[in-house]
Amino acid sequence: MSARDIVLAEPRGFCAGVDRAIDIVERALLKFGAPIYVRHEIVHNTYVVETLKAKGAIFIEDLAEVPAGATLIFSAHGVSKAVQNEAKARGFQIFDATCPLVTKVHVEVAKLAREGYEFLMIGHAGHPEVEGTMGQLSEGIHLVQTVEDVATVQPAQTERLAVVTQTTLSVDDAAEITAAVKARFPHIREPKQQDICYATQNRQDAVRQLSQQVDIVIVVGSPTSSNSNRLRDLAERLGTPAYMVDNADELQAQWFEQRQTVGLTAGASAPEVLVKAVIERLRSLGAVSVRKMDGIVETMHFPLPKGLKLEHETSNKAGRA
Repeated sequence: MSARDIVLAEPRGFCAGVDRAIDIVERALLKFGAPIYVRHEIVHNTYVVETLKAKGAIFIEDLAEVPAGATLIFSAHGVSKAVQNEAKARGFQIFDATCPLVTKVHVEVAKLAREGYEFLMIGHAGHPEVEGTMGQLSEGIHLVQTVEDVATVQPAQTERLAVVTQTTLSVDDAAEITAAVKARFPHIREPKQQDICYATQNRQDAVRQLSQQVDIVIVVGSPTSSNSNRLRDLAERLGTPAYMVDNADELQAQWFEQRQTVGLTAGASAPEVLVKAVIERLRSLGAVSVRKMDGIVETMHFPLPKGLKLEHETSNKAGRA
């Protein structure tokens, strides 16, 4: 291996929504005991899911797998109205770990639908966030995945038409598709703030800077993680060879031949422990220095749902009163 220097992207790894979702599962396990049922992977990361499984979380797709009276958590990606209604009808104790920035999109869709709007949703078919957002309505919301889709989509009416976006898309791709949408539907209503979340934007901006400083980019993230895939895609689009790994064991020594500097980042659902393991693996292959790139320090924090405060927190609060 010829690479000797590692440059760490800043920011990288967990975002506030992922932190909150994992915290909800861990607190539910502590408060109510195992098993705790989670609809879909709480976040798209193999290490996180396997760690929570070991603590007693059971990940399911069909609510019929959850016994009556059990505690159920919705994943960070959000769920459709049909899933919400079924869960309530089955009488589960429910905690919603949907990222608040996804919930914001759901609220906007519900509000504008009451005003008679139809929607175009920019996103990837089959992604649970897209299924959850489109599932807020029984009709009147149309998926566009590409610029080509924009030319063929046929809303029932165009007088009241709004656009929403999956929160973890490529910023560049979303901008390109949005431009096509606005060209075809000039009066379409856009969100007051873009739907792509701050963490997705920040991590992509960091990769833009990182790609200019290194010979190769490694993205830590699981194959199912949309935002991690977009980081790798962006580096490649900028002309820097890039690989995504679920863990350090997936690194291949030949990737680093004739490359002096390695850029390292992680998707919003990838924990720092995996980044550290990749650094150690790169050191074993010959890397000798690690430095952090200058970047944004994220301070976003989302509150937990009611009912998950632990006993020691309640007593501590009482002691300070």
